[in-house]
Amino acid sequence: MENNHEIIDVDVLFVGGGIASLSSALRLTNLIRDYNEKKKDDGAKNLDEVMIAVLEKGPFPGAHGISGAAIDPAPLKELVPDYLEKGAPIEGNVEKETVYFLTEKGQFKIPMGLAPKSLNPLDNHGNCIVSASRLNAWLTALAEENGVNIFPEFPGVEVLYDESRIIGVRTGDKGVSHDGSKKSNFEPGIDLHAKVTVFGEGSRGSLTKTVLNRLGQGAERNPAGFEVGVKEVWELPEKRLEPGEIIHTMGYPLKSDTFGGGFIYGMKENRLSIGQLVSLDYKDPFLDPHREFQRMKMHPLISALLKDGKMVQYGAKSVPVSGYYSVPRLTFDGGMIIGDSANLFNAMMIKGINLAMRSGMIAAETIFECLVNDDFSIDRLEKYSEKLFKTKELKDLYRTRNFHQAMEKGLYLGMITAGLQHILGGSIFGARLESTPDHTHLKKVKELYGREDITDQEKGDIKYDGKITFDKETDVYYSGATHEEDQPPHLHIKDYDICYTRCAAEYQNPCVRFCPAQVYEMEIDEATGKKHLKLNFSNCVHCKTCDIKDPYENITWVAPEGGGGPKYSMM
Repeated sequence: MENNHEIIDVDVLFVGGGIASLSSALRLTNLIRDYNEKKKDDGAKNLDEVMIAVLEKGPFPGAHGISGAAIDPAPLKELVPDYLEKGAPIEGNVEKETVYFLTEKGQFKIPMGLAPKSLNPLDNHGNCIVSASRLNAWLTALAEENGVNIFPEFPGVEVLYDESRIIGVRTGDKGVSHDGSKKSNFEPGIDLHAKVTVFGEGSRGSLTKTVLNRLGQGAERNPAGFEVGVKEVWELPEKRLEPGEIIHTMGYPLKSDTFGGGFIYGMKENRLSIGQLVSLDYKDPFLDPHREFQRMKMHPLISALLKDGKMVQYGAKSVPVSGYYSVPRLTFDGGMIIGDSANLFNAMMIKGINLAMRSGMIAAETIFECLVNDDFSIDRLEKYSEKLFKTKELKDLYRTRNFHQAMEKGLYLGMITAGLQHILGGSIFGARLESTPDHTHLKKVKELYGREDITDQEKGDIKYDGKITFDKETDVYYSGATHEEDQPPHLHIKDYDICYTRCAAEYQNPCVRFCPAQVYEMEIDEATGKKHLKLNFSNCVHCKTCDIKDPYENITWVAPEGGGGPKYSMM
């Protein structure tokens, strides 16, 4: 078949412009610069100009960057030793941290400070608070100064192969109408060929999924498991938390059989970030993570913090929390996987940015050796995995290797089990606990409640006051999410009949609840009484919860036309 796509050759291609990819690109350019300076002094030949490209689906660097985020700054200090002098967007150093267990109207403080740091996974002293989107933008500027080519509004939509070797990525077409026809502004995607392609797409990477499906995840790996985090940034009338101060919560409003918890981080300029994580292995088809987050803010402790404040930004994302045993194959012939796309997240310590940076930096060191030796064989690329698994971050991940699986037992038994595992180095009754995909945990309505005619009102739907609590439509507005309306929906429903029959009867269409952006609405035609699934795809904030949690795996998230999605600036 004739290929009408322009072909551009680069040396190194990063798919995804997040913190993992930018850390890797920056580290690689620093290594090349230092090498060339040394070779110049020695009179030897330098590396020729190396073309490094970073594809980013968002409208600008950092637009899709979102995390808590309390970070261990060790990788950042190694990557940019003078990061403070260079204006790294640090919101504050952690000097005060409190953990509360919430009941509906009250709370009690959990004395985490009594445990030594080595046995306290939530001890953040020595860490710092950042805005992921701002850190993302700052790293972009440093990478561009070093000559890295950043291409916003260019999503990768297809992996290119030469037999089993990855040779690059095709970017998405622009100017395609909703019916698939070409509009007047049509531009075909570009085929970017590379000596090595690095997948750093973030959580539930759409191209990473296809690579693992085609080339294999690796022997005896647990399936990826996720939490969905829903977050807002608030401006307060006066300082109520010091910059860098942390509050973590457990308990209310989540039931004991649903794992998750809240976080509140003090920021500069009288701002705070607040959010809640909900494990997507929950059972109740009526659970709505966005609604539970709004309910959390109604708690007296938290509503007092937010009183007379103003919500200024909203976002949501999935987080890969299934840990060490779900880390897939990281290297392929011609390719690597880094960061959240590789499930590199420590759920017990609630840390992912340090792992993203570390994996990116180790990948860069491996690619540098490939460039120096002009050898991009799979044997040399494998050194990335070998070196990464010897790092402190991966050793910490191994120590918490059974945490996520333990939490499937529910909050109380899970915390006891996880605590013992942490003390004993990660294991109690064996080396490994297994798990099953998140969508398999959802129970049918009748199975869970004994009848099928349950309503959302019976499940405790709340009234949104527009001051402390907000409906999804309002929150999405504050995410800045937009998409070109006249394009094919990027949420692919395999079989609409399932939505109207089996899913409606057995689960009452949980997509209308688990999506934190009101993408899915089930409408009833008053004349015929038939259901119609309305896709508000322009609302999508790219969290990919639907791709993860749909009980029939009937929804597939793919990249939309470049530039679509949220526009975060302080998340």
